[in-house]
Amino acid sequence: MTSTADGAAAFLNALRSPHATSGSRPGPASPAWLWPVATALHDALPAGSRDGWALRLYALLQERYGKDTVGGPSVGGPGPAVVHDWHRHTVLPLVAGTAPGAEAVPISPLVLLHTEAAAGRPAAAEVWRSALYPVLLHLHAAAYDRTGVHAEGHAVARDYALSRGRTPAEADAYGHEYAELSSTANARAFAEAHALALGDALALAYATGDGGAYADTLPGSQVRAVVRACEQAGPHAPGAGGPAARLSEGFLTALAGTRPLGSS
Repeated sequence: MTSTADGAAAFLNALRSPHATSGSRPGPASPAWLWPVATALHDALPAGSRDGWALRLYALLQERYGKDTVGGPSVGGPGPAVVHDWHRHTVLPLVAGTAPGAEAVPISPLVLLHTEAAAGRPAAAEVWRSALYPVLLHLHAAAYDRTGVHAEGHAVARDYALSRGRTPAEADAYGHEYAELSSTANARAFAEAHALALGDALALAYATGDGGAYADTLPGSQVRAVVRACEQAGPHAPGAGGPAARLSEGFLTALAGTRPLGSS
């Protein structure tokens, strides 16, 4: 087995068991933010295609950056432009597609900010924060598991009503009313909390171009939120292979199309 094959196999094993891997990770060098993104994308893909995608990612990183350890120095590795390019061309169009036409999400200001930042002209944090908040609010409201929370709330409230002598029909109606009220309030609180917290953290990371600060925003969780929002949007969600496939392919495209960090 060649050293490249050894590295690819180790890279796959680390992606499959990310929590069992400590210290430096096998594969080409990358900044701290890339590993959680890669792990989340790998996990979101269908079992039959995820390892093939991961090997393409490994080969691309090896070809463009040529380092030996994921998690090593970021000099010469993927820079912030990759994140901005991926968001403007892939992530944001997917988020926009989760809303019916009458409930359009204000994506355009954020696309413009990512375009400028990818060209090395990041806006101030307060400008980012203003554009991020409504998009994040929509995203996390769309990603909230209303169906699961509603079912759980209905079951609890129905059992309570039955224990108080209500008829099955009365208990069922009470359960649905309680579940609707509670899930709506919880979804709103969930979305607002995430939009506020993430908006502040992402605004600072984008304004400063700090990859470590971006890693601290839990970008893997953001990947999962986009996938869930698309899956729950039903007929409004974009097609073409599903959200995980589009996110993953778009990420490879962004990596291939942006200049390595530190290049002239």
